[in-house]
Amino acid sequence: MTGRSAAAGVEFPATGAARVRRVSVGEPVYRGTRIPSPIPTILQVPEEIAAAGDVLTVNFGPNHPSTHGVLRLVVDLDGERVVGIRAVIGYLHTGFEKSMESKSYWKAITYPARMDYLCFQQNELLFVMAIERLLETEPPPKAIWMRTLLAELTRIHSHLVWLGTTGLELGAISMFWYCFRERDQILDLMEMVTGVRMHTRYFQAGGLAEDIPPGFAAECRKLIEVMPGRIGEYEALFDRNPIFLERTKGVGLLSAEDAIALGQSGPMLRASGVDWDLRRDQPYLAYPELDFDVPVYPECDVYARYRVHMDEMRQSVRMIEQCLDGMPDGPWIVNDRKFVLPPRDELHTSMESLIHHFKLVSEGYRVPEGEVYETIESARGELGCYLVSDGGPRPWRVHFRAPSFVALQAIAACLTDSLIADMIAIAASLDPVMGDVDR
Repeated sequence: MTGRSAAAGVEFPATGAARVRRVSVGEPVYRGTRIPSPIPTILQVPEEIAAAGDVLTVNFGPNHPSTHGVLRLVVDLDGERVVGIRAVIGYLHTGFEKSMESKSYWKAITYPARMDYLCFQQNELLFVMAIERLLETEPPPKAIWMRTLLAELTRIHSHLVWLGTTGLELGAISMFWYCFRERDQILDLMEMVTGVRMHTRYFQAGGLAEDIPPGFAAECRKLIEVMPGRIGEYEALFDRNPIFLERTKGVGLLSAEDAIALGQSGPMLRASGVDWDLRRDQPYLAYPELDFDVPVYPECDVYARYRVHMDEMRQSVRMIEQCLDGMPDGPWIVNDRKFVLPPRDELHTSMESLIHHFKLVSEGYRVPEGEVYETIESARGELGCYLVSDGGPRPWRVHFRAPSFVALQAIAACLTDSLIADMIAIAASLDPVMGDVDR
């Protein structure tokens, strides 16, 4: 986790002098935790157990409702105890990153939202922020605050899907229906702002696609007024439920040292007692202006990850309310016709605007040569985008640091000395989205 940085030294086709950003980044500081050497990401069967010949190897997935998509886990069992495991991925590989390299920046914005389809706004935001750094442009304050609001709405949306599906996998079907009730309200808000419920393409280089619609603030306040009570309902279902507590407390342990060695971030890292959040420690958007707490739990188990998710939803509600209260007036996108579409009303009266609109959409805009690594704190942790431009209208290289992929590396460490029955809860606590893993 290097944070928001830029690098130099990659060779790529260029015309003219390269404009590569160079930013010196020191060693990341984790509060009170040392950085150990890497640990294995595959759990090997101990020799004495393998010699006994009683090991049963089974496939868990890829076609299994509890693998959060199409994850295949090859599990070695000694009775009901997991003694070996390895994750097999690639069943959902779509080649998003290479597809983006064949599209203009304008058209490539639609792809990141489909990688992590539960954090669609956050993935879209990250790619747009990377483009803006290469363009050396800053969106207007209204766009910055609205982006922050929608990013936190997306965080709640992702956590609700995680909580509902985790409850379903542990036998609590009521939790699924309760969570999807509020999720539907969030998607209604997305539709009100953008016209669609998911994969909105609302964030564009320089700001937002459209102004905030009238009535959005009132509808959003209705959600945040009821949301604290709804979170209380979720906790009432789980916090004193002996079955849930038995299946989560002391299960799936991941120490702070192992979490850092495995590159964990987000709820996985904070549930292992490491106090690290990019929104606070390397702030972006309007987060420096907001008052919020970062939940950290030292227990390192599945229950601690559950508690982090619940507390983060409460903090997101706080931030959304502050965004509504502090939303500035003014333009929602910069007035730079090099990469921003002309206003729609000009298309009926100005031939130049019509031509400019056509060229931007069909050919795209050119981005100065350079490379950049941009990061944000997504619902699953540090989401990074490495973007290289050769000065043309298409990215020369795009690569995403997917927190779901990194979280999956911890499954062997979490499943050490676990029972097969614990594997469902442990795998769910990692919160992987397989589209984000395979990309």
